[in-house]
Amino acid sequence: MKTNHTRRNFLSTSLASVATAASLSPLSPLSGAASTAISKKRVKDIVTGEGEFQYKVDHQFAKLPEKYHWQTTHNVAVDSANNLYVIHEGRANLKDHPSIFVFDPQGKFIRAFGCQFQGGGHGIEIRKEGNEEFLYVAAYQQVKCFSKMTLTGETVWYQKAPMESGIYQAGENTSTQANWTRNGFLPTNFAFLDDGGFLLADGYGAHCIHQFDKDGKWIRLFGGTGKGEGKFNLCHGLWVDQRKGREPSIIVTDRSHNTLQYLTMDGEYMETLTGYGLPANIDIYKNIMMIPELKARITLLDENNKIVGRLGEAVERVNSVKDLRRKPELWIDGQFVHPHDACFDSEGNIFVAEWVQTGRITKLTRI
Repeated sequence: MKTNHTRRNFLSTSLASVATAASLSPLSPLSGAASTAISKKRVKDIVTGEGEFQYKVDHQFAKLPEKYHWQTTHNVAVDSANNLYVIHEGRANLKDHPSIFVFDPQGKFIRAFGCQFQGGGHGIEIRKEGNEEFLYVAAYQQVKCFSKMTLTGETVWYQKAPMESGIYQAGENTSTQANWTRNGFLPTNFAFLDDGGFLLADGYGAHCIHQFDKDGKWIRLFGGTGKGEGKFNLCHGLWVDQRKGREPSIIVTDRSHNTLQYLTMDGEYMETLTGYGLPANIDIYKNIMMIPELKARITLLDENNKIVGRLGEAVERVNSVKDLRRKPELWIDGQFVHPHDACFDSEGNIFVAEWVQTGRITKLTRI
C-alpha cells in the first residue's frame, strides 16, 4: 500500500519577526556582514512552524573555538545530559583535525575527537547500554568503516566491510578508496534493536541494510538496489518505529526515490510514504516522527503518519538559487538550505545539521 502526502496542505514558516530579511529577493546578494548582523540581532525572535508545533530558531547555537573550523556538518546526536554531538564529513587532507565536536546544552564547546573519520564522517547515534552511553559512528568516502566509541572518544571496536555477507568485492575490508559501486562499502546510518543488536545502512555502497548482534557480529542483510518495495536507491537513514499503537517496524529513507519505506522487523516490505524531497534520516520523540529533508525542510508526522508540521521550508528557493549551500550570504534566517540530519533532545527541542560547506547547526526550541 502506498500513502501519498503530496496533496496535503503544507504548514508554512512564520517569519513575521524578520519581515525585512524575508522580503529580500531570493536572488539578491546580501553581504556577509549584513547577514551576520541580522542573524545576531534577530535570530532568537524567529519562529518556524504553526499550531502546537512552533519553534524558536537559533542558527548560531553551537560555538566552536577558533582553533577548529566547521567543515560540512553531517549528523547530530544528543546524550542523556542533553549534550550535542556533531559529526563532520571533514577533509581527508586534515588528518589532525577532529571530525566530532561536543557542545553542552547552552551551545558551549566541551571537547573534540574523531580524527580517524576525517574526510568520511557521516552517521552518529547514541545508545544507552546498562548504565553507560556509547556513540555509534559510520564513515563513508575513503574511510569506509563503522565504530562503537565511548562519549569521550575511546574506541570500543572498529570495523570495515562485513566480508562474510558475500556481497563485497575482494579487499573491500581493507580498502581506503571510495569506489562508489554496488559492491563497495560506504555506510551511512544506524538503527538500534531491542536485543542489543543494531542495523547499519550501506546507503552509498550496496544499497542494503546489515543486521549485527550486540557485539558487532554480522548476522544477515536485506534490501539491495531496486525500484522500491524493499529495494532502494540510497537507503540513507533508518529507525525502528515503536510509537504507541503501531506494530514495531523498520522505516528507511529511500533518499533518491524521495520516499520512506516501511519494512517488518524481518526486513519484508510493508508500505511506502511519498511526497518527500530527498529524505535523509529519522528520529522519534514520543508520538512524533521527524524527517530531515535535503530539499530544505524538516517534516513532522504523528503516530498515524499524518503530517503535522513542516519547519524552515524553503524548497522553491533552494530549487531556484544555484549552489545555495556554498553561498551563506544568501541564506535567510528561519529557512533551511539542506537539512542532512536532525535529532530531538529530552525536552522535545530539535537540533539540525545541514549539508553545507561552512557547516551549520541550528537549535529549534519548542514554544
